[in-house]
Amino acid sequence: MSNLAIQIWPEILRTLDFSVLDNTYMGLGTAIDNPARVYWVQNLTDVQVTFSFDGVNDHFTLPDDGFLLLDSTSNRTNVGGAFAFPTGTRTYVKISGAVAPTKGSVNLTVFYGKNG
Repeated sequence: MSNLAIQIWPEILRTLDFSVLDNTYMGLGTAIDNPARVYWVQNLTDVQVTFSFDGVNDHFTLPDDGFLLLDSTSNRTNVGGAFAFPTGTRTYVKISGAVAPTKGSVNLTVFYGKNG
Protein backbone atom coordinates (compact mmCIF):
# COMPACT_ATOMS: atom_id res chain seq x y z
CA MET A 1 0.00 0.00 0.00
CA SER A 2 1.41 3.42 -0.90
CA ASN A 3 1.50 6.40 1.40
CA LEU A 4 0.15 9.45 -0.44
CA ALA A 5 0.41 11.76 2.57
CA ILE A 6 2.58 14.84 2.50
CA GLN A 7 5.09 14.80 5.34
CA ILE A 8 6.66 17.82 6.98
CA TRP A 9 10.46 18.08 6.98
CA PRO A 10 12.73 20.73 8.50
CA GLU A 11 15.58 22.47 6.76
CA ILE A 12 18.73 23.29 8.72
CA LEU A 13 18.45 25.88 11.48
CA ARG A 14 19.68 29.30 10.37
CA THR A 15 21.04 31.48 13.17
CA LEU A 16 22.98 34.68 13.84
CA ASP A 17 24.63 35.35 17.19
CA PHE A 18 23.90 38.70 18.87
CA SER A 19 27.56 39.70 18.59
CA VAL A 20 27.45 40.05 14.77
CA LEU A 21 24.24 42.09 14.55
CA ASP A 22 24.42 45.79 13.69
CA ASN A 23 22.31 48.33 11.76
CA THR A 24 23.21 46.86 8.35
CA TYR A 25 21.24 43.97 6.86
CA MET A 26 22.97 40.59 6.90
CA GLY A 27 21.70 37.27 5.67
CA LEU A 28 20.16 35.00 8.26
CA GLY A 29 21.90 31.90 6.96
CA THR A 30 21.49 30.76 3.39
CA ALA A 31 18.50 30.96 1.07
CA ILE A 32 15.91 28.23 1.61
CA ASP A 33 16.28 25.06 -0.45
CA ASN A 34 12.60 24.09 -0.64
CA PRO A 35 9.24 25.89 -0.75
CA ALA A 36 8.70 26.64 2.94
CA ARG A 37 5.27 25.87 4.33
CA VAL A 38 6.09 26.89 7.89
CA TYR A 39 8.30 29.92 8.55
CA TRP A 40 9.35 30.53 12.15
CA VAL A 41 11.69 33.38 13.03
CA GLN A 42 12.74 34.12 16.61
CA ASN A 43 14.40 37.21 18.01
CA LEU A 44 16.02 35.90 21.18
CA THR A 45 18.16 39.03 21.63
CA ASP A 46 17.49 41.88 24.04
CA VAL A 47 16.75 44.51 21.34
CA GLN A 48 14.16 45.02 18.59
CA VAL A 49 15.30 43.79 15.15
CA THR A 50 14.07 44.44 11.60
CA PHE A 51 13.75 41.85 8.83
CA SER A 52 13.87 42.07 5.06
CA PHE A 53 13.38 39.65 2.18
CA ASP A 54 15.58 41.63 -0.23
CA GLY A 55 18.27 43.00 2.10
CA VAL A 56 17.28 46.59 1.30
CA ASN A 57 13.67 47.29 2.30
CA ASP A 58 12.24 46.82 5.80
CA HIS A 59 9.45 44.20 5.85
CA PHE A 60 8.70 43.53 9.53
CA THR A 61 10.14 43.95 13.01
CA LEU A 62 10.18 41.82 16.12
CA PRO A 63 10.60 42.99 19.69
CA ASP A 64 13.20 41.46 21.97
CA ASP A 65 12.28 37.87 22.81
CA GLY A 66 9.61 37.96 20.08
CA PHE A 67 8.78 35.57 17.26
CA LEU A 68 6.79 35.30 14.06
CA LEU A 69 5.26 31.97 13.09
CA LEU A 70 3.59 31.66 9.69
CA ASP A 71 1.86 28.41 8.79
CA SER A 72 1.32 29.25 5.15
CA THR A 73 -0.51 26.05 4.22
CA SER A 74 -2.99 25.77 7.07
CA ASN A 75 -5.76 27.10 4.80
CA ARG A 76 -4.82 25.26 1.61
CA THR A 77 -7.44 24.67 -1.05
CA ASN A 78 -7.19 22.37 -4.04
CA VAL A 79 -8.45 25.14 -6.33
CA GLY A 80 -6.14 27.87 -5.06
CA GLY A 81 -3.17 25.70 -4.23
CA ALA A 82 -0.89 26.24 -1.26
CA PHE A 83 0.93 29.36 -0.16
CA ALA A 84 4.64 28.87 0.45
CA PHE A 85 7.81 30.90 0.65
CA PRO A 86 9.49 30.06 -2.68
CA THR A 87 12.76 28.19 -2.99
CA GLY A 88 15.61 30.68 -2.94
CA THR A 89 13.98 33.07 -0.46
CA ARG A 90 16.56 34.59 1.85
CA THR A 91 15.83 36.43 5.08
CA TYR A 92 17.94 39.37 6.24
CA VAL A 93 18.10 40.97 9.68
CA LYS A 94 19.48 44.12 11.34
CA ILE A 95 19.02 45.87 14.67
CA SER A 96 16.22 48.44 14.64
CA GLY A 97 17.82 51.12 16.82
CA ALA A 98 21.23 52.39 17.84
CA VAL A 99 21.73 50.05 20.80
CA ALA A 100 23.51 46.77 20.06
CA PRO A 101 22.23 43.55 21.62
CA THR A 102 24.12 42.04 24.54
CA LYS A 103 22.80 38.48 24.46
CA GLY A 104 20.95 35.86 22.45
CA SER A 105 20.55 35.13 18.76
CA VAL A 106 18.15 35.43 15.84
CA ASN A 107 16.93 32.09 14.46
CA LEU A 108 15.03 30.97 11.38
CA THR A 109 13.41 27.56 11.16
CA VAL A 110 11.52 26.49 8.03
CA PHE A 111 9.58 23.34 7.26
CA TYR A 112 8.64 22.04 3.82
CA GLY A 113 6.29 19.38 2.48
CA LYS A 114 7.59 16.12 1.06
CA ASN A 115 5.60 13.29 -0.49
CA GLY A 116 5.37 10.30 1.83
